[in-house]
Formats: sequence, structure tokens, C-alpha cells
Amino acid sequence: MENKSISGFAADVFFAALAKLPFPLPHDFLSFNGTYDDVLCQIKEGKYDAVVADTTIVANRSLYVDFTLPYSESGVSMVVLVENNERDNIWIFLKPLSLDLWLTTGAAFIFTGFVIWVLEHRVNSEFRGPPQQQLGVILSFSFSTLVFAHREKVVNNLSRLVLVIWVFVVLILTQSYTASLASMLTVQRLQPVFTNITEIQRNGYNIGYQKNSFIKGFLMENLKFEESKLKAYVTVEDYNLALSNGTNNGGVAAIFDEIPYLKHFIAKSCSKYTMVGPTYKTDGFGFAFPRGSPLVSYMSRAILNVTQDKSKMDSIGEKYFGNQTICDDQSAKISSDGRSLHVYSFGGLFIIAGVVSMFSLLMYMYRFLCSQWPTLRTTIHSENSFRCKMVELAKHFDKKDLTSHPFTQRTSRVHAMDTPDDETAIGGLRDANDMQNNSVVENNIDVNENE
Repeated sequence: MENKSISGFAADVFFAALAKLPFPLPHDFLSFNGTYDDVLCQIKEGKYDAVVADTTIVANRSLYVDFTLPYSESGVSMVVLVENNERDNIWIFLKPLSLDLWLTTGAAFIFTGFVIWVLEHRVNSEFRGPPQQQLGVILSFSFSTLVFAHREKVVNNLSRLVLVIWVFVVLILTQSYTASLASMLTVQRLQPVFTNITEIQRNGYNIGYQKNSFIKGFLMENLKFEESKLKAYVTVEDYNLALSNGTNNGGVAAIFDEIPYLKHFIAKSCSKYTMVGPTYKTDGFGFAFPRGSPLVSYMSRAILNVTQDKSKMDSIGEKYFGNQTICDDQSAKISSDGRSLHVYSFGGLFIIAGVVSMFSLLMYMYRFLCSQWPTLRTTIHSENSFRCKMVELAKHFDKKDLTSHPFTQRTSRVHAMDTPDDETAIGGLRDANDMQNNSVVENNIDVNENE
């Protein structure tokens, strides 16, 4: 007869499956105080006819019992504490970008400034001067593009091409940084204390698990945890206390358990805990019967009918696990919020900017070598040491290119001021002034004579 005193998620699924059987199945529930492996061994020894519980289907247990189809989702994961992200952190302005993105961006600024200097310093007076001045231009030019305040004008077309692409990259970076920082400062965020199992193992923190379950063996055999780092708990209240205390106060850094248990635990306080890390695959919960029992096939078909009835399973799940929608939304927020932008997100931009800069640099060097090859060949084939040759080449490369358009244009303007035509015009102007003065004198003489 059906025992009304038995309740729980597994019991409700079992009762729903009984209603789908084509025949009545008399039964009587007996309690057992021990591990899941021990109770399954009782089936092998003939003391029990079946085990109706939240028994996980694993390979070693299937050697001495037969399981029905699983009636729950499968997997083992971990739950950790979440904490508020402090908005008054004085270094919060660094958090929108990850360390690798900060370093990559800084290197890109310096490289772009160097490329612009190479392309401009032989043809642009604003990129010339003492070594300290030129180094300052290299560092300041590309960084000033952050606020679009670069004062130096570029005259080389290749420089203009590099600058256009780089300004586009800077625009995307600044807009992304601004949006991420604004979100951090205006949206309350919850971040997991630990994000993966590797961090916990590296620091030697304690891990909690459900007492009498297979999780202990799983942690030791598959994840290589030491037994001294594992702590067994029974109730969700024990989970809550252990995680709240933390590993430094006799608690644990994380709780490992099967997903249905973890969802039941999180549902009670989804703003305080979250599931993180990978999900380790298992076959879920099933009912156990003796090997070769004909009831396995009937019960499996009945369970299949129950699990395909979404409204029925949702009502059973909500009865014991609560409304998961709110907690799922909270978990999605925790996993998506608070993450720094990484260099991979902007990899395409950096690749485009790098390719354009290298192309422009190579084109410029090719033109320089072609135009200066006779002079360079003499330096290269000289009998000086390698160091002296490099110094001579560097000095030659640092000279002004007087044949370039900016310098030839300036020279033509200077020469235009000294042309004979200009001197003639000036002389003619002086003659006209003298004639005007003479006419004024003559007029004065005529007036005096008339008087």
C-alpha cells in the first residue's frame, strides 16, 4: 500500500510513475540509515526488492543492480559564495580592462607612435629635434589620440593611413571602456568568490560534499583532492553555515554536489550563492532493482511518460526546488556581469592596426632604400666595423629629406621673395612715390607765383 508518510522529490516521481504502470504495484517503504552504496548492496543480498531514492546512476553500481531511466538532470557542479563588488574601490577604474588588454593596448600605443615617427621624422620638422624631444613625441603622439588632442600634423600619406586606422581602434577601445566602467559604477554586482576548481586546489582550501554520497570518491579519484580537505555535510543548513564561515573559520570554499541538490540549496538564497565552474557529467537519478528484474523496463517506460509531461515535472520540481527562474536570472547576471574585457574581444582590431602599420613601415623602408641605395651601398661596402656602419646608416636615416614635398614647398616660398621681379616692383613703387612728391612741390611753387 502507498505510504503517505513518505514524501520528497524522488517519492513524488515514483508515485507519478506508478500511476502510469499498466498494473498495480504493491509496495512498502522501509528506511535505511547508511550510504547509498550500502543500501544498493542490500538489493544484491536480497534484503530489499528495490531502492526508491535519489540514487545516482554510476558505472560501478550497475555491476550489481539495474537502474531505470534517469528521472532528473545529470551532472555534478560546485556552489560558492558571492560577494558585493565595492563601488568605492579606488582602483575600480582599472577593472573594465583585464591585465592582458592593458598591456596589449600600451604596447600598441608605443608601437604606433614609433611607426608614425619613422614615417614622419625625415619629412616633418615637428618630429625632429634632440633625442629627448623625439622620444617624447613617440610616447605622447599616439597617447594623445585617446582624447583626439594630438597637435603634430602628419604630412606622409602612409602616416595618415596608419593614423586613421589607429584612431578607429582608439574610438572602439574608449567607448567599450566607458560603457564597462559606467556599468560597474551604476549597477550593483555580485561576483563569485571563486570561479574555478583550480584556484581552490592551488590554495589548498577545504571542500564540502553530501554525506554518504558518491561525491567523496568522485572528488578524490577524478579531481585529485586530498581526503583531509573534504568535509561531509547533511542538510542545506549545514551547507549555508560552512560556506558563510569560509575556509579560514572552519568552513569550506565550495560545496560539491549533484545539480538537483545544488538548485534546491540555491533556491533558498539565490542572491548569496551561485553555481560556477564546469559541470561534470553523470547519468542523473534513477530507481534501482535487482539484476534482471522485469520491473525495470516497465518502470523506465512509466518514468519516461512522467518526465515528458512538462507540466507535471515542473509542478513537482517547483514544490521542492522553488521557482528557479529568478535564481537562473541571478546566476546569468553573476556570470555575465563584472567581467573585465579581454584582449581576445579586440583581437581583430589589433590585427588590422598591426597589419596596416607593418605594411606602411615596409613600404616606407622600401622607398627609402630605393632612393638612397647609391649612398647606402658606399657605406655598407666600406671597411669600417659593423658598429660604425650601423651608426653611419642611422645618421643617414636621421637626415632631413630635402627632396620631399614639405621641404621643397617651403624652399620655393623662400626663393619667391628674392626674385628680380619683386625687386623691380619695389623700385617702381619707390619711383611712383618720388613722382608724387615732386608734383606736390611743383603745385606749391605755382601757388606762390600766382600770389
